[in-house]
Amino acid sequence: MALTVKECLELQLLEVEMLLSMFPKRGEFSVDADAVPSIQRYLKDADGALPPQLEYRIAVEVGEAKVKVELQVLLPHMYPQVAPQLFARSDALHRQQQLQLNTRLASHIGSLDSGDLCVCEAVQWVKDNTLPFLENCKASECASKEVRVKEMLHRMWIYSHHIYRQELRKKIFDCAKKLNLTGFCLTGKPGVICVEGLRENCEEFWRVIRYPNWKHISCKHVENIETEGSIDNLRLFHSFEDLQFQAHGDYGLRNDYHMDLGQFLEFLKQHQSGHIFQILFGVEGKLSDN
Repeated sequence: MALTVKECLELQLLEVEMLLSMFPKRGEFSVDADAVPSIQRYLKDADGALPPQLEYRIAVEVGEAKVKVELQVLLPHMYPQVAPQLFARSDALHRQQQLQLNTRLASHIGSLDSGDLCVCEAVQWVKDNTLPFLENCKASECASKEVRVKEMLHRMWIYSHHIYRQELRKKIFDCAKKLNLTGFCLTGKPGVICVEGLRENCEEFWRVIRYPNWKHISCKHVENIETEGSIDNLRLFHSFEDLQFQAHGDYGLRNDYHMDLGQFLEFLKQHQSGHIFQILFGVEGKLSDN
């Protein structure tokens, strides 16, 4: 029997409640703070616009070593009438193993009856079936150093004429979090963004934030550092920071307030990036005397 959008969304919220009871600890189940309330508001007033698709992440521990595997979930409005978008990732897996794991996961979910809630089933499948991929990954590392996959830390320095709007800042921070990028966003005039992480994630971030019509923005500099270990050891930033310094100007209609370049230069030097100042602004930075 075909379900309505409202019925599908009600079932999605029911499954979220089940998952929260299964993963009650902090960090196990992650969802945007307004995701569930926006669906609840729609269910009370179905004449309004559809809420954003429900998206969340579940941290699953696998094996005796409790290796962390993150299951990323995106639910179309008509789920469970249509299949969810699922992606399992782990820092302990190379790209090829991760691809094989997700191919197997998609095949398993596709074999289930249409119309049934299946995220809980996907979580259990990941718990039961990821260990062989982890063991294969370790075996391939031990077999030969030549087959070890080198990771590349990609760091992008992005310059904008200004960054003010709250919805744009939210888009920047949400995208960085989703793609596991660290760095910062400096609000004001001019605006500066730094992101670091896997190359494909940085490039996806760049594609998302400048689309469709952010005209006054450019990528001023890119750094690539190769390692056979974890790229996390190469990061200059431990999170994605909301960087704000004392500004001058006003917060009126023109939003014409400028960041303190002296404080920004000091921040860059604290993060081994003082040379970036000249690349961004075309002048050599000098700290003012206090």
